[in-house]
Amino acid sequence: MIEITDVRKSFGDKHAVDGISFRVEEGEIMGFLGPNGAGKSTTLNIITGYLSADSGTVKIDGTDILADPLKAKKDIGFLPEIPPLYTEMTVMEYLSFVYDLKGCRLPRRQHLKEICEVVKIWDVSKRLIKNLSKGYRQRVGIAQALIGNPKVLIFDEPTIGLDPRQIIEIRNLIKMLGKEHTIILSTHILPEVQAVCDRIVVINKGRIVANEKTEDLINAVEGSRKLVAKIVGPEEEVLKALRGLGGMKSADVIGKRDTDSISYLLESQERVDIRKPLFFALAAKGWPLIGLEGVELSLEDVFIRLVGKGNEKTELKKSRKGGGNK
Repeated sequence: MIEITDVRKSFGDKHAVDGISFRVEEGEIMGFLGPNGAGKSTTLNIITGYLSADSGTVKIDGTDILADPLKAKKDIGFLPEIPPLYTEMTVMEYLSFVYDLKGCRLPRRQHLKEICEVVKIWDVSKRLIKNLSKGYRQRVGIAQALIGNPKVLIFDEPTIGLDPRQIIEIRNLIKMLGKEHTIILSTHILPEVQAVCDRIVVINKGRIVANEKTEDLINAVEGSRKLVAKIVGPEEEVLKALRGLGGMKSADVIGKRDTDSISYLLESQERVDIRKPLFFALAAKGWPLIGLEGVELSLEDVFIRLVGKGNEKTELKKSRKGGGNK
């Protein structure tokens, strides 16, 4: 549905977007993450045709955004970080104005009413936009993106500045819209991505550093792994044996006795799976291993690893060249 190939954009000496490639499949909700200044907004502006790339291509449902911009843009609904609202208009006046701007051919009254009902703003449709709360203004911004029933929706920081209840409402709305549209959700709020998105693309310094399904993103980062092991045996001897195990980076006691076992936090060296050596070492000593579970990295941990200092050395299991696509 959306295909970005080797897109580059510079502003003077600054490479805002440096050769990025990825695809968003039909019906997919893709999270687009990165720290401030990473190139997220520049990329979105290129995808929507607000900016032209220095090189590379962007295709919307097979149509090149530069070769046939009118056709491509008809398939895009865009909510910028700051919604383009005219606050002196009522909600319905504004949506009708956008309807005319887009040259929409659908039955005006029926179409706009349906959109208002979907985003739950019909009850404020006659009110001036300047008198609405920020949450309702965001909904009006989403409503204008839906006019014309575009195949693709692009949301740039849609929940920024909202209170917790409003954030949950907007997230649920985006999930609902994802059943009928292909969506790119640009944000730096990590729980938002976990709650809404099917796949995550992480950008840093203008380059893609990860492109994975949401549940697989942790596997994009090669590094040490942490385990919690419950072991029956003399604490000091067990600890000494654990620390002397090949591939073990650290071992520490973290739990009180559960009946006759003790919990240990184990961390392996990079790219070392210590589970089998651990099992055989404990079996040789006659110390029962009664529990072993992984301590998964949070999405926040992964994000910091990917975009932190030295991330250019981070090894990804999948190629940066648009890998991880369906």
